[in-house]
Amino acid sequence: MLAAVEPLRLLAATSNAHKRAELRRLLSGALIDLASPSEAGVVLHVEETGTTYAENALLKARAYAKASGILALADDSGIEVDALGGKPGVRSARYGGPGLDDAARTRLLLSETAAIPDRRRGARYVAVLALAWPDGTAEAFTGTCEGALAREPRGANGFGYDPLFAPAGGGGRTMAELTAAEKDAVSHRGIAARKAAARLRELASEAPA
Repeated sequence: MLAAVEPLRLLAATSNAHKRAELRRLLSGALIDLASPSEAGVVLHVEETGTTYAENALLKARAYAKASGILALADDSGIEVDALGGKPGVRSARYGGPGLDDAARTRLLLSETAAIPDRRRGARYVAVLALAWPDGTAEAFTGTCEGALAREPRGANGFGYDPLFAPAGGGGRTMAELTAAEKDAVSHRGIAARKAAARLRELASEAPA
């Protein structure tokens, strides 16, 4: 009789409750026990000084892994608008400066793209998930979702720029208009999470009983 595989203890290296909930859902089949920073007794703020999503995700994952002593998973993501030269990009979460919430950043991006015609409203979501061990060893997984900017915010699901981003193949609906299952199937974070989940299943199966 085969021994049961114990869930792998994993720290979600983010204070963003929306991201944690989405990661927990996306990794539900990956044989992990996903802990929040508070559950792991970690209070940490990591400056995102990287110039790429991967650099920022790795910075956060390594810092949380070192502080907690366990495997950590961090996310960095953003929206890239073709007509804006790829902006907001890695600064998506800080777009417009401190003090703005998701709705205000969405309104700002909408105002800055108001004059852009539909044929030039191409955009993409990019996410990088980074796994890091306490010794600094790390791996990264990337997901990209192509789409376009809507003319107005639509939908009540999701977070961030979801009400403004319409993924390719979504029938013109924004991410915020999709069900959780529909979003997970096409989203940048969903794509990256499936890659990370495969690696986590390997790690769980290799862990000593």
